[in-house]
Amino acid sequence: MAISNFKQTIWAKEVLRALRKSLVYANIVNNDYEGEIKGKGSKVKINSISDVTIGTYAKGADITIEQLSDAQQELETTEQDYFAFAVEDIDAAQTQSNLMAAAMESAGFGLKNKADQFIAAFYSGVAAGNTIGSDAVPIVPTAATFYEYLVDLGVVLDEADVPEENRWCVVPPWGHGMMQKDDRFVLYKDDVIKSGKIGQVDNMIIYKSNNVPNTAATKYKIMAGHKNAISFADAINKTEAFRPEKGFQDAVKGLHTYGGKLVRPGSIAVLTANKS
Repeated sequence: MAISNFKQTIWAKEVLRALRKSLVYANIVNNDYEGEIKGKGSKVKINSISDVTIGTYAKGADITIEQLSDAQQELETTEQDYFAFAVEDIDAAQTQSNLMAAAMESAGFGLKNKADQFIAAFYSGVAAGNTIGSDAVPIVPTAATFYEYLVDLGVVLDEADVPEENRWCVVPPWGHGMMQKDDRFVLYKDDVIKSGKIGQVDNMIIYKSNNVPNTAATKYKIMAGHKNAISFADAINKTEAFRPEKGFQDAVKGLHTYGGKLVRPGSIAVLTANKS
């Protein structure tokens, strides 16, 4: 049976909608270069300039004209993930919106999980001195001390001159459990499922994720930082309906291309911690 009424654009938006809805680490990155990628291997040049030097003025004295130096970083889309599934009759399935919405949402969550892990791995580029604990000597927080360690992460960002606005921190579920046992935490009651936001410590918005990097449930890398620290760009490049050569099914497949870069290693801080 031919697929006569498949609407490619509508389905592509549905996958992206599911992805944005549940991607916790995507909330902590900037997407300034999102519209500039076309496919795997696309590169975006990111320009930056050095800080302007401030001089002391003396009446009648010459001033120094500073030649600013520029630097360039490159964000490349290095990752590609796909989904592909089949149903007996895609035309009939389109009339059953709940069925197709569930299938596309499942695909979106699967893509989210891969992209989440990709972004979370940028903790490894943290600047020297912006860490608390280590793989050799991980911190073991308790419900009574977890708050202090998150405050300490904020102090690391303060000392690195990271702006106060748009700060974030991502904790594992056991960290959220400790937060609920300490009245000093400002916990959110609404919007947790949709955004992953669970609360606030000082000026850091706290998110919860099962994708906090760890080694066999030890040495969790609890990362805090500023929204401009990591740049991320992604796109659903293709969504297609097709008829497999073998069998009697109609199928759908989609391709997700993305890439990212830790453009400001000094704008993140990492706590290495074990469960207590």
